[in-house]
Amino acid sequence: MTETLMFNALREAIDEEMARDNTVFVLGEDVGHYGGSYKVTKDLYKKYGDLRLLDTPIAENSFTGMAVGAAMTGLRPIIEGMNMGFLLLAFNQIANNAGMLRYTSGGNFKIPVVIRGPGGVGRQLGAEHSQRLEAYFQAVPGLKIVACSTTYNAKGLLKSAIRDDNPVLFFEHVLLYNLKEHLPHQEYTLPLDKAEIVRSGTDVTILSYSRMRHHCVQALKQLEKDGFNPELIDLISLKPLDMNTIGESIRKTHRVIIVEECMKTGGIGAELTALINEQLFDELDAPVIRLSSQDIPTPYNGTLERLTIIQPNQIVEAVHKIMGNQI
Repeated sequence: MTETLMFNALREAIDEEMARDNTVFVLGEDVGHYGGSYKVTKDLYKKYGDLRLLDTPIAENSFTGMAVGAAMTGLRPIIEGMNMGFLLLAFNQIANNAGMLRYTSGGNFKIPVVIRGPGGVGRQLGAEHSQRLEAYFQAVPGLKIVACSTTYNAKGLLKSAIRDDNPVLFFEHVLLYNLKEHLPHQEYTLPLDKAEIVRSGTDVTILSYSRMRHHCVQALKQLEKDGFNPELIDLISLKPLDMNTIGESIRKTHRVIIVEECMKTGGIGAELTALINEQLFDELDAPVIRLSSQDIPTPYNGTLERLTIIQPNQIVEAVHKIMGNQI
């Protein structure tokens, strides 16, 4: 076991897959000689050359379209968005081409492309650099959406995403790159469509993903002191949602709290709530509670920024509320 930072775990995943398969290549702004905005591709150009670590112009729509075309010919491109918010400029390529070409070509083309990069609310990065795009793309047919949350799952999930024959949007949180964890020396992969039970419990099911997983873990410390026994599930797969794991938990706890950094209107929590009410309504002893970000552009001011997203104390209060013990 070796202690590894998350950005290095992602780098290891890319390195191992590039060594394993010479059709894998990376493209994006500053991914080559600079090593990526968060150093996920640092020095890989020295090992694989400039054509497999391809520095592109600031033209997201163009280089995403190029990557889709490359995938159609049998290559396996990894697109790095310097910031995931910039990929709104490539929305047409991701939605109309990456997501649909396998279907509209009658299965003649596979689109094995990974679109990855930093997103989420950082520390005073401003509204345009604090985007949470998972809900933007959730309605697009043909895409898989994954949100890593730990150093361990970041590496295993990225390796699986690179090997997948479908387009995968791979969300990394800008504030998790320096997480440390001991990783095994042997190779491993993780399934792209499975949630992770972080803590088993019987009182209430807490569903979360990405950085909010860690806010929930902080809240658990207080909740355990308060005598509660919550179950925490990291969704990981945002499309498709792992309703089997979610359903098994709700049949046990009969209460649900969703904690997300996404906005409340039309967010991941909204879709989850609809599915739970459709499939598991008779199992619920209380209405689903959604804890989501404020529906406003993220402020630059640090204090206001903090107030826009859910904090651990709000999770604690929500558990007390749903269990009938308001603070």
